[in-house]
Amino acid sequence: MRKTIYAVMAIASLTYSTHTTAQSQDLQKMVNVYFEQSLQAQQKALEQDGKASFAQNAPLYTELQTTIKNKDIANYQKMVWTAWCEANNALQEEKLIEPADLKLAKNSAWHLPQCLEPNAVMPYYYGKKGVADNGQYPLFLYTHGSGSKDREWANGIELGLRFQDAPSIYFIPQIPNEGEYYRWWHLSKQYAFEKLIRLSLTSGEVDANRLYVFGISEGGYGSQRLASFYADYWAAAGPMAGGEPLKNAPVENCANIGFSLLTGADDTGFYRNDLTWFTQVAFDSVQLARPLAVDNTPIFRHRINLLPGMQHHITYGLTTPWLKQFVRNPYPKTVLWEDFGMDGRHRSGFYNLQVLTRPSEARTYYEMNIDKNVVSIKVSDVEYTTTMKDKQWGIDLKFNRNYTIATGGRLRVYLNEQLVNLKKPVTVKINGKQVFHGIAKADLQAMVNSCMEYFDPYRVYPVAIDLSY
Repeated sequence: MRKTIYAVMAIASLTYSTHTTAQSQDLQKMVNVYFEQSLQAQQKALEQDGKASFAQNAPLYTELQTTIKNKDIANYQKMVWTAWCEANNALQEEKLIEPADLKLAKNSAWHLPQCLEPNAVMPYYYGKKGVADNGQYPLFLYTHGSGSKDREWANGIELGLRFQDAPSIYFIPQIPNEGEYYRWWHLSKQYAFEKLIRLSLTSGEVDANRLYVFGISEGGYGSQRLASFYADYWAAAGPMAGGEPLKNAPVENCANIGFSLLTGADDTGFYRNDLTWFTQVAFDSVQLARPLAVDNTPIFRHRINLLPGMQHHITYGLTTPWLKQFVRNPYPKTVLWEDFGMDGRHRSGFYNLQVLTRPSEARTYYEMNIDKNVVSIKVSDVEYTTTMKDKQWGIDLKFNRNYTIATGGRLRVYLNEQLVNLKKPVTVKINGKQVFHGIAKADLQAMVNSCMEYFDPYRVYPVAIDLSY
């Protein structure tokens, strides 16, 4: 797969002079061409290699290299992001519609890749509420429940109009297919939600540090999984009337974001009240164990409540106003990440970490702390043992986890001035062993690779350090 992409992108094999500056239109064009060809290659891989290509989620690499002086980093970052936006605008694909007033209920649809889900068409509403002072809106992704998909989708727009969270933009998708495909965490939906993030951020209308996900019932399960899987994108997440077994949504990943889970105290269906309680205990426990990050900021900020006297229908309007008070910190000094597979697919990166080679087929747990210019990373293999299983549905309800030191992996650590002082030597330790020490030099290659990995204007990183352990 990677060789195929390289063959398509001959431009990536070129190396450019360090005298080239961010103001050079030629250089910006080269970056733009690389992005265009990379995006086209991903489309082609889906068509040729199908589901396996998407599930593999292999990171792309460019050979574009230009050493960058620290004083020029901001100019290069702007150039790279501009080239990325232009490449996305040029890509032949179904785009996001322009967000009109949500009251107009403007909608469109995306055809999802046939290889990920047969005959999957995802209609969606996309609209604004209120007027953003700076022109950029918070984005709310709402995942609906598992009733008739037409009725549930209609409920979504009614609720979105009712909730007190303006100014905001809402993306309200309809599940493409019912039955066995009525899940928000399948590969096809991962494709759709990553497309949503990519296109909404390149539009310039959405604030990249104010993305929120929430849902009700089946959408509560889905948004809890999505909260953990994509936590590095969200400012906050708010599942309602749900409650996932925590193997499906590790709580550690929700460090550094706001997390709300509201369920009726008498909502016994599929053990929703019990699983919500288990989630509360787990969040409270990790908060007690790790109350503060290295920079003394709170790591876990959560509100998990069983609402007295309520069953599956609860008060829904409490969630989005609570979520909206949170703004993402894209550069936390403490990162906790259990790299778990969702529908058989793993993330290739999380915050400023990028997995080049997984140490094993097991789950991997990363704990990173950055104290001044020392980056300390602990990498462990994770093994689950079920301790409580229900007899009726076969649901694994509670677990123990065993951690062992991981070996044999390769990891890329991205850095910028918000994480370390790039003028001074940086030390990186993995599992207590020093694996790097020296001046970490800024380079165009790191910016292009990180932009392609995260498609996030705040994560166009100037420095990358590749490490084996």
